[in-house]
Amino acid sequence: MLRCRICLILLFVLCVVTITTTWAQENGDAIAQANNPLANMKAFNIQNYYIGDLTESDDDANQFWLRYAQPFSLAGTHWLMRASLPVNTFPTPPDAKTETGIGDFGIFAAYLFDTGNPAVSFGIGPQLTTPTASNDDLGSEKWSAGFANVLFNATSPKIQYGYLLTWQHSFAGKDSRADVNVGAFQPFAMYQLGGGTYLRAAPIWVYNFESDNYSVPLGLGIGQVVKKGKTVFNFFVEPQFSVLDHGPGQPQWQIYFAVNMQFMQ
Repeated sequence: MLRCRICLILLFVLCVVTITTTWAQENGDAIAQANNPLANMKAFNIQNYYIGDLTESDDDANQFWLRYAQPFSLAGTHWLMRASLPVNTFPTPPDAKTETGIGDFGIFAAYLFDTGNPAVSFGIGPQLTTPTASNDDLGSEKWSAGFANVLFNATSPKIQYGYLLTWQHSFAGKDSRADVNVGAFQPFAMYQLGGGTYLRAAPIWVYNFESDNYSVPLGLGIGQVVKKGKTVFNFFVEPQFSVLDHGPGQPQWQIYFAVNMQFMQ
């Protein structure tokens, strides 16, 4: 009897491993490209940062992001456009009353270089942020422009990595508001566990060149990639904690979670 149970358990494990391996082999490219911000396909992302504690206060905050990406061609060159619109929930001075509303709309277009390796994506191009905030305290009230640079390396089916580097400076807007001069660096890495499940880290390190304020979080999360028809769903959650920060309103800890969708042709 014991031998039969052991055989059944081994058979069950073998079936699970076989199904998982087959799924991963059939959808290996979709898994590897699920976190590629320069993937050659339309994408729509619903992302959220719940900020549990802000520096120099006991308040929390939230940023809910809608992002859309689409590749396009221009004069024989290949580009990727990504547009982002936040819905911000921030404590506002002087009484730290919480306000919720639309933030500043941002867009960048990255020229996609031919790296000679389809698993390696590299792009750079202009970035623009517009003062669309529904409340003065939820945005900069400034027009800003700069650049965005992205690298994604999926050469290994096990580990994918890269970065998103942005910088922008204000050039118009309300004179009474502080100028914008901000750089952000987002390194990211994904470790595939099999069957579309993966570990991830994608913190955003921000430095304000005007105020010398900065935020350097680190995080570790888990995600799951599921392919349904021609849509690739990418679900993940990633707690992040500050290791270095300076200035008010910086996140001490936050939870980053999202569902990203890529639409294959």
